[in-house]
Amino acid sequence: MPAFIYDEEQIKATIDRVVERTLRMDFSWDWPGGVAFYGICEAYEATGKEEYLLALKTWVDDNIAEGLPKLSVNGVSIGHCLITLYQATGEQMYLDIATEMAEFLRHKAERFAQGIFQHTVNSLTHVFPQQAWVDTMFMAGYYLLRMGVLLDNREYIEDGLLQYHGHEEFLQNSDTNLYYHGWDHVNQNNMSGIYWARGNSWAALTMAKALRLVEVTHPSFMIIEGSLRDQLAALVRLQSPEGLWHTVLDDDPSYLEMSASAGIATAVLMQGRLYNKYSQLALQGILSRIKEDGTVTEVSAGTAVMNDIDGYRQVPNKRIQGWGQGLTLAYLSQVLRTTSNPFG
Repeated sequence: MPAFIYDEEQIKATIDRVVERTLRMDFSWDWPGGVAFYGICEAYEATGKEEYLLALKTWVDDNIAEGLPKLSVNGVSIGHCLITLYQATGEQMYLDIATEMAEFLRHKAERFAQGIFQHTVNSLTHVFPQQAWVDTMFMAGYYLLRMGVLLDNREYIEDGLLQYHGHEEFLQNSDTNLYYHGWDHVNQNNMSGIYWARGNSWAALTMAKALRLVEVTHPSFMIIEGSLRDQLAALVRLQSPEGLWHTVLDDDPSYLEMSASAGIATAVLMQGRLYNKYSQLALQGILSRIKEDGTVTEVSAGTAVMNDIDGYRQVPNKRIQGWGQGLTLAYLSQVLRTTSNPFG
């Protein structure tokens, strides 16, 4: 198997550009910032650059001083950066707010079907009764798992794992091993039944990360490992010659999409030498879509569970998006963590 090769200085310089551009965006205390800042935290941890952390700390401190908004399942994702800030600074304020978010999920977030989180956003007009969206695996499931490990809180860990398993049950197709975008528990169906690429990246990335946190002797380890193994085996065979993935995974007429590609490529890269040839191709494709000013291009806008495949094909993809920046930073950070040798 050929080694995964990259130019360390090029990757570091690219991370610098993407972080700088991300910090010139305006975010509210909600999930677009949650994903963007998760990426910046990953970049900080991979590079050790204090300026990344300091810029993020300033933004968080300013928002805390202004007062925080009502919480939602999606909005809890901003807590990912609070975990990093607490670990880096030891400031109790960050842990207190992060714990408040975890407690919201445990005791106040809407659920269905034996405890699965209903997809909720910070909106009174957009309500999705008893719907599971794959986004929640990152926004809330992974967050609870991280908080549980940080605090050695078994309730948080088990609830986070419950979200992984519940979303696998309702969203992963046992024949294709790909994840659907959503599940409607009232009507007992996957709605439009689309294999949305960014949704599959939420699943793949967070499962790959979970396997670094869950004890190998915990039964959930084998469940998550099996789901991810089979999903990645399907995903790598859908990679385009350009190294990216289509926004509808099994639909070549749909455009190639960068946020999904970065998330999927992160999970692929974390499998090591098994998928080196796919990782090498993805690196080329992803770097080619980052502008000189650090803008990640070809990122689809925020996407509901659309009514049909044409709905996904027509989601605009011409503007910078926080999730595109964040998932690309998560990917580039993982590149830096990867040993460049035949046995990496």
